[in-house]
Parts: sequence; structure tokens; C-alpha cells
Amino acid sequence: MPGSRRSRHRVTTVLAGLGLLLTSAALQFGTSATPAHAATTHRVLFDNAHAETAGNADWIISTSQPDPLGQDPSPSAETDWTGALSSWGVALQKTGSYSLKTLPSASSLSYGGSSSTDLSNFDTLVLPEPNTLFTSAEKTAIMNFVKNGGGLFMISDHNGSDRNNDGADSVKILNDLMSNNSVDSTDPFGFSIDALNIASGYPAAISDSTDPVLHGSFGTVTKSLFANGTTATLKPSDNSAVKGLVYRSGYSGNTGAFFVTSAFGSGRVAFWGDSSPIDDGTGQSGNTLYDGWNDSGATNAALALNATAWLAGSGTSSGGGGGGGGTCAAAQLLGNSGFESGNTVWSASSGVITEDSGEPARTGSYKAWLDGYGSARTDTLAQTVTVPAGCTTAALSFYLHVDTAETTSTTAYDTLKVQVLDSGGTVLATPATYSNLNAASGYTRRSLDLSAYAGRTVTVRFTGTEGSTLQTSFVLDDTALDVG
Repeated sequence: MPGSRRSRHRVTTVLAGLGLLLTSAALQFGTSATPAHAATTHRVLFDNAHAETAGNADWIISTSQPDPLGQDPSPSAETDWTGALSSWGVALQKTGSYSLKTLPSASSLSYGGSSSTDLSNFDTLVLPEPNTLFTSAEKTAIMNFVKNGGGLFMISDHNGSDRNNDGADSVKILNDLMSNNSVDSTDPFGFSIDALNIASGYPAAISDSTDPVLHGSFGTVTKSLFANGTTATLKPSDNSAVKGLVYRSGYSGNTGAFFVTSAFGSGRVAFWGDSSPIDDGTGQSGNTLYDGWNDSGATNAALALNATAWLAGSGTSSGGGGGGGGTCAAAQLLGNSGFESGNTVWSASSGVITEDSGEPARTGSYKAWLDGYGSARTDTLAQTVTVPAGCTTAALSFYLHVDTAETTSTTAYDTLKVQVLDSGGTVLATPATYSNLNAASGYTRRSLDLSAYAGRTVTVRFTGTEGSTLQTSFVLDDTALDVG
């Protein structure tokens, strides 16, 4: 196929010689399937797809799912939403800085898909005492979500709290997530959950005035509540970011940790060893609930709310961990961005990444040359990238030279589409289309906004389609995907 390069015909742009004003037709924008989110809005998904309401449990923020606003769009009291976690949900909603959703029962957790409840649309996932095992696909989704910048809030209960009698309680389920997944099963968060049933107590917070979970915008944490719960054992040698914030009386260091924070990849993790502290005492009829949220001997509300804010990206790092769901380090994400490493990193049609002298590179020797044969043909050039969840800017830029033998000033016979695809290969959007009408001498820098895909793994693909007669060459060089 490289020999076919020599059969291409480089033609000095006819349209440029005619002095046509082509730049006004440079971009033909499509509509993104995923709207950009406001930087100040923290997007939180509460799980209810894993028997969180089995038995006496009622671990939901509202019976209106996925959107709690369907029950009451402007809640002022926790009873405006129905569920034992409604205090938690209403407190976040009233700040005006959170967008809350629930993954309904009979649903599955996914990451990188097109569903409105796909994890790519959220900054934080809350698992409030799950009572069914996650599937292999769900565990992969959760782990990749955190690895790529998401926040994960895991809430367990005591050993033996199998509310639906399926042989798996929350201790087993969450340990299975951490130790039996396809992403990293080597103690990725630096802790494991103990198989204990601690009947009662008020575990105390450590002294650390700089920790944003213990001292956050929702108040200061002093104690929490045991009402049949468990603890975790830490292993900082596996993950130096792990940190115990609240401990069972008589314990410290690596044992007896009741509330834990950690980091994994670019994301943040929190663990709480009992569901009683998040129970506000009111919920659906028939459930036996207790008000741990407002227990006078503890500061559970502050702990839950501060942790949610931290997981979503507010505050500084806790436990020395990496950035959380709302953080973003400025970076350029594309590999082999100038094509000088040859046919690597990118997935391209044969002969697209080339040193062929028929079209000059903008810099260096290599460029990506799509089409230019004067016959019916489709060439592609693609690369998969993950845009960190906390990034508010993501600009795809590239230099494009369009050279054509077409003489029309009105008809786009040959096109180059810039497309964004999800992990399953579905086209999410076509943010720009160029054609023979964009022909001009030299390279022109183009820039497209991809910030809507923060928190997602997507494929950027260039698709060049040429008609049956008269060549059009689409030549790309010096690409970049700059985030910040």
C-alpha cells in the first residue's frame, strides 16, 4: 500500500487561486451528545441497583429515581424526599452546588457508555451498603471510573448483614470489588474490610486540622457512631495514600479504622464501616429505621457531607492522595502527536501516517495524509484518550492542509469528519466537518472544544471520504488534546 502513495496527484489548490473566501466555511459543527457541565456543579450518583433497600434497609435519597427532583424540585426538609438517606440528599441539594441522581434497581453500573446514569456523567459514586455482588463488568467500570478521576464512597455494615439472604453481605461485596477485578486486584486502595460486628460505640476522629473531610465546609467532625458495624485494616505499603480518619476506641494506625480515605489513579476513595450513621430515621413504610444522622453523640452529617464534597473534588487532598473527581492537572493527552514516531499509538488506515514527499509535513518528516487518490476511498486516523473528570477545558487542536483538484465552489464532494466515539465504537458527536471547499495553500490551525467528555474515555477519529473522481488530500500534523 505505501506504493499507492506515489500514485497520488498533488494539485496546487485551484480554489485558492480563484481567491475564494473559504475560511468562512471552515467548520460545520454538530451537536455533542453529552452536554458540558458547570465547573461548580458536583455530580453524584447514589447506587440503588444492588439491593440497597433489602430487608429493613432504605438506603435511598428519594423514591423518585433516577431524578429525586421528580418528587420535590425544591426540598426544604428531609421529609420532602422519601428515603433513609433523604437528609443527606436534601442537604446537598439545598447548597445549589450538587446534581444528584440514583441508579435505579434492575440497572447496571457502566463507564464510558451513552446512558444518562453512566458513570462518565458523574464525579462521585456512592455505594450505600450494597447487598448483591457486582458483576465483572461493573467492577471494571467502577475501578476505571476511580482510576480516571472519579470519587468512590463505599459504606459497609457489619459482618453477617446479608439483608436479602443471597450469601453475600456488604463486607464480602466491597472486599470482592477491591480484590477481584480486572483493573487492579493488588490491594488498590490500601485497605481491606474486617469481618466484624461491633455492637455499639462512638469512634473518635483523629486530630488533624488540615484534613478537608474532618474540617470541611459542612462542619467539624469529632465522632461517629457504631450501631453494629465494622472497621478496616490499612496497609500503607500497598498504597501510601491510605489514611484512617476515625478509629474504634483503643485502636490507631493500621487497625480499627472506622472511616478511611485513599486514592487510586487520579481518583479518591472513602470508606465508612457502618450504615447507621447515614440513616436519618425516616423512609418508606414498613422499614425499621433509626436516626443516626442526627445522633447527639456524633457528627455524622458533617462527616458524610464533607466526604462527599472532597470526593467530588472540593478541598485539598486527604491522605496525600492524587487528584479527586474534580481535579485536573494541565496536560497534553495525545501520544505521537506530531506523527514523528511513525505508525505508532494511532490506529490508522494503511499508509496514512507517512513521510511521502507528495505533501510536505508542517514540522518534521511525518504527517497524516488521508485520501488524495482521485478514486472512491475512506481513510481513518484514530486515538483513544481519557479526559480526567475534573478538567473544565479540553481543546483538540491540529494543523490541517486541504489540497484539491475539485473546481466547484459550492459542492462538498470530499469530506473529512472529526468524530468522537464511546468505548463501544458508537459515534457520540461529529464536532467538525471539512471538505474540498476548505482547500487553501499551507496549513491552518483548527481547535475544537471536547470539554463535554471530561471523565470519559473516548476515541477521537478523523474520517476522510473521497469521491470517485478528482482527488482531495486532507493532511494533518502537530495534533494536541490540551486539558486543564
